[in-house]
Amino acid sequence: MIEPARIYRQGVDIIPPHPGSDWTRFVCISDTHSHTFHVPTGDVLLHAGDLSSWGSLSQLIITVEWLKSLDHPVKIMVAGNHDVQNQYQEVQQARTYVRSQTAAGLHYIEHEPFRFVLPSGRRWKVYGSPAAPLYARGSFQYETANEARVIYNRIPEDTDILVTHTPPFRTLDTTSKGKHAGCHVLSNKLAELRNCRLHVFGHIHECAGAQINTDDPFRLVDRVSVNAAMAVTKKAIVVDLLN
Repeated sequence: MIEPARIYRQGVDIIPPHPGSDWTRFVCISDTHSHTFHVPTGDVLLHAGDLSSWGSLSQLIITVEWLKSLDHPVKIMVAGNHDVQNQYQEVQQARTYVRSQTAAGLHYIEHEPFRFVLPSGRRWKVYGSPAAPLYARGSFQYETANEARVIYNRIPEDTDILVTHTPPFRTLDTTSKGKHAGCHVLSNKLAELRNCRLHVFGHIHECAGAQINTDDPFRLVDRVSVNAAMAVTKKAIVVDLLN
């Protein structure tokens, strides 16, 4: 039996050549904070937010220009709590800027779905959200469970790939102080997403890693969870999914 998912950690595992047209290779990154890195090639690049250090347009441009230079045919990004300052004009400038990069294969999504088709014919349904529970000064944060439900209830049930900035509760979300900082509401929503095969997030730098969730007997497929934060590891995580 062929396993439906394979995980490789850059700098730790030997990343083999692309397994072929029956597979899609996702390269997962997050929390790059205006720094640039060498990342492996693949079919799809997923960036789970905190593109910049403190939300200035100049910092955002550094990251976007770097992402545009990468050779992944499809590149998808969401924002994070570091990515927008409070000035309305600059927020609008930033949003207009990131949404204008589609010609370079770079797609920004904010509480919305995105669908694409690869040359293999495989269609993938992605949903992206920049939101996270309130922690400190920053953007896209919510304070209550009701606010979180409004945000995450918008995720379509047929989502294949979910990209959020926050982790779900108790999934690769442990802080350096031993606290689980993920979102309870998001965790509950994931239990309803029976078709979701890959969830990529970041936010908690010190808990970067990946795991395959196989403990729900009611799921239609196993889900790979990736905390792709690069702020500490400086390395991407590669996930190959069988089409």
